[in-house]
Amino acid sequence: MQIFLRQVRPIFLEESKITNSEVWDKTLQFNKGEHLHIIAPSGSGKTSLIHFLYGIRKDYTGSILYDSFDITNFDAGRFSGWRQKHLSIVFQDLRLFPEHSVLQNIEIKRSLNPFHSENKIAEMADRLGIASKLDVKCSTCSYGEQQRIAIVRALQQPFDFLLLDEPFSHLDENNRQKAMELMEEESSLRNATIILADLREIEYFKHERKVHL
Repeated sequence: MQIFLRQVRPIFLEESKITNSEVWDKTLQFNKGEHLHIIAPSGSGKTSLIHFLYGIRKDYTGSILYDSFDITNFDAGRFSGWRQKHLSIVFQDLRLFPEHSVLQNIEIKRSLNPFHSENKIAEMADRLGIASKLDVKCSTCSYGEQQRIAIVRALQQPFDFLLLDEPFSHLDENNRQKAMELMEEESSLRNATIILADLREIEYFKHERKVHL
């Protein structure tokens, strides 16, 4: 799978931010297996870009293609099929179910189209220091713990592209590195691409390309 951006411009963004961007109003190609780091200062449309790529917002001009298919022509069913097989995401606002347990939140993603067995959940949770939280409600977890829950959840499915929107904002440096190592290992298993958008450069993210939004 490949993702193409062709002169994508958010309709709400000031012209000066589009002119100075290495992404907006440009032609870009994201290839499977290539890691991309997007450095995006506040207000540049970072979260909007991730949402555009995932297909949950359409307030832009230009076109985004999955392979040769323009996603503006997709209905909900077609998007669902692509997301189950090709795209996973860690949202900045996480989108967990607060009244469900941590394990239930993670298992929701795995049950739709599993890549790993259920045993892998406990192993990943242990690596990220949340194994003791699996049976408690998400609402009782700190925001940093919830970020790690969202990361483990995103790794339960097949994907060609893993989209990350500030996935480490509430983690200390040690936990950031552990989470990044886990995501890089999982992406390697799938020969998948990581697209990491953050306010600053993440030094330990092994990326082939870096662009400024």
